Amino acid sequence: MSPNPPRTENVYLFIPNLIGYTRITLALASLHYMPYHPLTCATLYTLSCLLDAIDGLAARHLHQSTHFGAVLDMLTDRCTTSCLLVFLATAFPRWSILFQGLISLDYSSHYIHMYATLAMGGNRKSHKEIGDGRHWALRVYYSNTVVLFITCFGNELFFLTVYLLSFSMEAAGGQVWASPWSAGAMERARANKVDQFIPGILLWASAPVMVFKQYVNVIQLVEGSRWLVRGDREYRREMGLVKKRVE
Repeated sequence: MSPNPPRTENVYLFIPNLIGYTRITLALASLHYMPYHPLTCATLYTLSCLLDAIDGLAARHLHQSTHFGAVLDMLTDRCTTSCLLVFLATAFPRWSILFQGLISLDYSSHYIHMYATLAMGGNRKSHKEIGDGRHWALRVYYSNTVVLFITCFGNELFFLTVYLLSFSMEAAGGQVWASPWSAGAMERARANKVDQFIPGILLWASAPVMVFKQYVNVIQLVEGSRWLVRGDREYRREMGLVKKRVE
């Protein structure tokens, strides 16, 4: 009698990944309310961010850490932040190039960091495993889950408070929505004004965290590039492609 074949695990239904799908659902709902109901949007967006910490705890506690879950988590973070920054670029057109630059930095730094980890560190190495020889900011950011959560949440909180301030009394004069197509949304926005006192406090409180997060993004971009270039040099040397220097 042949032995029973091994049971195939359904990684898609791992608890951390189910939490990840919930994050996506909450994020999509927040995007729906983003143009005209700031408090509902902020609540849903915050819940999605808080679940970012819970799925990591579940993955470690249940031994269900997977590459799929790690990529799902990273893509959810990048996409939700980018959608919020796109809205801010529309709400504050004079600062749109800044928000566009932050989107580009966020995507490029995380992409090159993860790609360098997979290419140079082995296919089972996590992008959160930072060696002792790497930059101190990366080691602090990735090695301590508390620092990681505070940095990510504080970064999102900063942009979320900027979003809320775009609905304040001062920002409701008509400059937020420039397109005639969104005139109806602007009218609804005026009916849902946000007092700027608490968002203003949260803005300044989270600003240093946001700056540190962008600093980490720059370091990821630079360090990932250097790691890939070092690998390219080693490969070219092993393949005999390095030209001898002419005296």
